[in-house]
Amino acid sequence: MLRVTGYLDYRTRAGDTFDSLALTMYNEEKLAKYIIGFNPQYSDVIVFDANVPLRLPIVESVETPETLPPWRSGTS
Repeated sequence: MLRVTGYLDYRTRAGDTFDSLALTMYNEEKLAKYIIGFNPQYSDVIVFDANVPLRLPIVESVETPETLPPWRSGTS
């Protein structure tokens, strides 16, 4: 399970995408949804111009107890 614990301010470079930022930040493109969620005003942008201010969430893994029901653990 993942949890957002804060964010970093970031200014884009020309050519940045949500996927490329997620790959750089989290080593996983699928986590781009966290960056989009923190920056909904840019959700329609495919490729960024330079100097667009974004918030990049800090995402950390949280250990889930094995006794947690599936609907609470996010595995169902």
